[in-house]
Amino acid sequence: MRILGLMSGTSCDGVDAAVVDFTYRDGHLTGRLQWANETPISPEGRALIQSLFPPARVSLEDVVRADVYLGELFAEVAEAALAASGGADAICSHGQTVCHWVPDGSARGTMQLGQPAEIAERTGLPVVADLRVRDLAAGGQGAPLVSFLDAALLAPATGSGRGAATLNLGGIANVTVRVGTRVEAWDTGPANALIDTYVTHLKLNSVGFDVDGRLAAAGSPFVPLLDLLADDPYYRLPAPKSTGKEHFNWEYLQGPLARWPRLAPVDVVATLTELTALTVARDLSAVGSVFVSGGGAQNPVLLAALRRRLPEATVELTDQLGVDAGAKEAILCALIGWCTLHGVPATLPGVTGARGPRVLGTITPGAGPLELPTPLPPLLSLNLEGTVAP
Repeated sequence: MRILGLMSGTSCDGVDAAVVDFTYRDGHLTGRLQWANETPISPEGRALIQSLFPPARVSLEDVVRADVYLGELFAEVAEAALAASGGADAICSHGQTVCHWVPDGSARGTMQLGQPAEIAERTGLPVVADLRVRDLAAGGQGAPLVSFLDAALLAPATGSGRGAATLNLGGIANVTVRVGTRVEAWDTGPANALIDTYVTHLKLNSVGFDVDGRLAAAGSPFVPLLDLLADDPYYRLPAPKSTGKEHFNWEYLQGPLARWPRLAPVDVVATLTELTALTVARDLSAVGSVFVSGGGAQNPVLLAALRRRLPEATVELTDQLGVDAGAKEAILCALIGWCTLHGVPATLPGVTGARGPRVLGTITPGAGPLELPTPLPPLLSLNLEGTVAP
């Protein structure tokens, strides 16, 4: 079965798409990437999405407008992906997270926009969406869902006693750590979220993020600001834990920045970049290998800072595990879609904190009758072959 996975992360700079062909036999699932691409979100679209992020106060009309806009955008991306890749049997769309509600250290609710009915109507295919809420309803954090994929990817890389980790650097940084058969995962804190919001509010460039780390490279971290930001209580919470732009946003930055109003903007960007490296490295100091994906993997200043702060670990892209660093989350969506359509749980409850594994998402039928495959038992193994984009 071929599944098209669609994903827009918390940086909301583009929609990732990946078509994965899955083969199942006797409890063992193999996936092979057939096609992958990223479609940039226009500056106007990005501004619309960012206008919804807390602490903004928005109307229900604003939310509905964004839901339709994103649904149409994802539908356009899906149509192009299906035409370029030779088609798929179904689609799994994560949508765009606009709120992850964590009032007391435990996630209570989440919202992803991108109306799946728009995608189903345009493509005629069934669409799996709303992926996180079932884990939340079962007492979990609803994140990081990618741990289900990462646990399988890391299995061959855990030969040393120190284990290995995957690190996704989107708006928020999340890690999955595997030592032997033990797997843990959590959000470490901001990856690009604070960098992006600062660049956007000060209009340091036209794209709203630090392209190739150029701004950070032109500045130097300011240690007093770095120390203040690194002392946030979130970093001391035990895993499992999750966070988002509800916490790490422009309002969050204003107080600390007001203490040093004459800091050069490039020094602030350098400091925020170093904050990401510092907070990730504190959580991964014990592992031997780190495999990086997400938009931050394209920032050489951030990668250099990670390598400097993790001198005893190798830091490489997830391409070394056979998974394209830019397409990994879209591949994850394709995997979740396959699991949902076959009635297979796609969570690790010991990672998210849920009461048990759950089948994720809701299904919007396509043009014809919805005919689901026979439900299957939980997977015995997952193997991804040749999943670096052709």
